[in-house]
Amino acid sequence: MFLKSILFGLLSCIILTNASLQTKKNQIQNVHQLNEDNWDRMLTGEWMVKFYAPWCPACKDLNPTWNYLGDIKKDLGINVGKVDVTDSPGLSGRFMVTALPTIYHVKDGLFRQYKSPRDKDSLVEFVRAKTWTKVEPIPSWKSPTSIQMSVISQFFKMSQVLRAIHNKLMEEFGLPTWGSYLIFAIATIIFGAIIGLVIVCIIDFIYPPKPVKISGNKKRKGKDDKDKTSDDEDYIEGVKDDLVDEDGSDSEKLDDNDKKSAANSPNARKRKPRKAD
Repeated sequence: MFLKSILFGLLSCIILTNASLQTKKNQIQNVHQLNEDNWDRMLTGEWMVKFYAPWCPACKDLNPTWNYLGDIKKDLGINVGKVDVTDSPGLSGRFMVTALPTIYHVKDGLFRQYKSPRDKDSLVEFVRAKTWTKVEPIPSWKSPTSIQMSVISQFFKMSQVLRAIHNKLMEEFGLPTWGSYLIFAIATIIFGAIIGLVIVCIIDFIYPPKPVKISGNKKRKGKDDKDKTSDDEDYIEGVKDDLVDEDGSDSEKLDDNDKKSAANSPNARKRKPRKAD
């Protein structure tokens, strides 16, 4: 009798374990795991997608509700997905995920962020009553399918690679934090200088510098300056010719009135009498 009880207990545990595993398997099938390789599946049809992280407490609290949404997805006529941002950092940059969990409604490539309460009734009502039609879709320039968001996703991927290199330098090579940062700083300066040099060379190749040409205005100005210089020289020569030679007999004499007025002028300089030779 005792042996039968033990066998019955073991059989019950096996049945319950299999049922639990089957339930989890069905939940996994009902909630599609999306990543960098298959995220474009959400561009077809209607989807509810959540972005989460395994370490996020709020994300863990949302799991039962999200699994329930996956169980009734056929009744709602939608697909249900989830994205682990720690496994797919590029998607967190592509969708500009700044808080966890973040929920998106996707309908034929149009993205709307869900910001209502995250309980079962609210989520079901959002889909079944088509409340999502009252939410403005994300602008095209900010859409995850745009080129600029694709570039941002690559930067997010690069940041994860750099983080992994940073951790490796500290853990495996025993470098201090400042040593790792110093290496990154030097590499950034060298890499930036190389990129700048390449860009300058490309610009010079596409748009070579043109030779400087003297315009007609500059030529005319130079000619006018030259003529003005020659006129000044002629004027100076004329003034020299008109100067009165003090001892010359052919110079023009001033009349008496002019001499008197010149003598009485306060600005006139008095000359000392010269002794006769």
